[in-house]
Amino acid sequence: MAEVKQQVGILVGGGPAPGINGVIEAATIRARNLGWNVIGIYDGFEHLMRGDTTKVKPLSIEDVSQIHFLGGSILRTSRANPLKRPDGVPNTLNALRELGITCLVTIGGDDTATVAHRIARESGGQLRVAHVPKTIDNDLPLPDNTPTFGFTTACEVGASLVRNVIDDARTAVRWYFIVAMGRAAGHLALGIGSAAGATVTVIPEEFPKDKIKLDEVCDVIEGAILKSKVLGREDGVAVIAEGIGEKLDPEELEAMPGVVIERDEHGHLRLAEVPLGDVIKRRIQQRFKERGDKITIVDLTLGYELRCAPPNVFDMIYTRQLGHGAIEFLREEPTDPKLRDGGMVCIIRGERKVLAFDEFIDPQTGRARTRKVDLNSDLYRCAYDYMIRLKREDFEDEEMLNKLASKAKMTPEEFRARYGYIVGL
Repeated sequence: MAEVKQQVGILVGGGPAPGINGVIEAATIRARNLGWNVIGIYDGFEHLMRGDTTKVKPLSIEDVSQIHFLGGSILRTSRANPLKRPDGVPNTLNALRELGITCLVTIGGDDTATVAHRIARESGGQLRVAHVPKTIDNDLPLPDNTPTFGFTTACEVGASLVRNVIDDARTAVRWYFIVAMGRAAGHLALGIGSAAGATVTVIPEEFPKDKIKLDEVCDVIEGAILKSKVLGREDGVAVIAEGIGEKLDPEELEAMPGVVIERDEHGHLRLAEVPLGDVIKRRIQQRFKERGDKITIVDLTLGYELRCAPPNVFDMIYTRQLGHGAIEFLREEPTDPKLRDGGMVCIIRGERKVLAFDEFIDPQTGRARTRKVDLNSDLYRCAYDYMIRLKREDFEDEEMLNKLASKAKMTPEEFRARYGYIVGL
């Protein structure tokens, strides 16, 4: 049977991640070799949702050859959300029809996946969507704990940068608080902290409540500093997942000097605008000052440096298979009715698997489910065991408890009452 000629569109939504260009390259080359036309759509859904069909570019093999080595996205990206406009979805579908697009490859994270699901569902069978999961946050629920592309590169680059900071902390005898990207989950912070050998890593999954106080986070980090002092170290590095900011009470944040709360088109706090490292630093410095101690702390934010890094070999190979898999899925006649309109393309144990949108969309929220760090996993327990932080055994060891209390200028009883809750006492 002759190959049905399709016209496939490719767009990128959400934040950048290493490997985007690899997906674009692989999908374009495979489609072109099948005799399909390929249209690159600039800036995600930004223009389509306004009915604008001019911000596009036909892609040839020559246009994309060797771009898999490059960071960033040749099609750029945006967080524009058609679901936030009454006419957003109809405009998007009309624009795609006007462009003659019969298949769409969307590259993005949870928000882009949610939009892709809606677009596919409302196309009335006129459009098939292959969504390729992308996020350095690694928070999409892929089977078998498979990472999202871009995550391993971001960890690798982040760990290298944190290693430099660890050496600086040791040399200058100071502490660094490094806030790492990760809105809803702590995978990236944990990966960077574990690989680099940071003193302590703090992630939102440690705090089961929906909303927490800043002091709860500060207690964990201050406890790590006090324990490091007992062990003879006056320097250290704490890696803090930015998703901690999502759990803090917005009213408490807004009451802090220099903090302005803003939200993006998907309703998320603009965490990059919240100086999380700075507010934690000031709170902890004040605590040490009140007990007559001086501590030097420098806060840094790590994230934008990672998103457009050139992909590592793992992500180059991974994204080539994802881009190829997206086109292979779109050319097949689906046998599963749930995949009629589209699905999410994954590579599981080296093989292509396509998930129906319903498998990863939460029916209550209509949004993609979030994969959290499992605190009971061997991955987390291993990372935790190598951190310097207050642990239950510190409170059970009378000598260690006395030393910790001395550093905090408290009695052992006061120290237990103040910090024991961190370890469930």
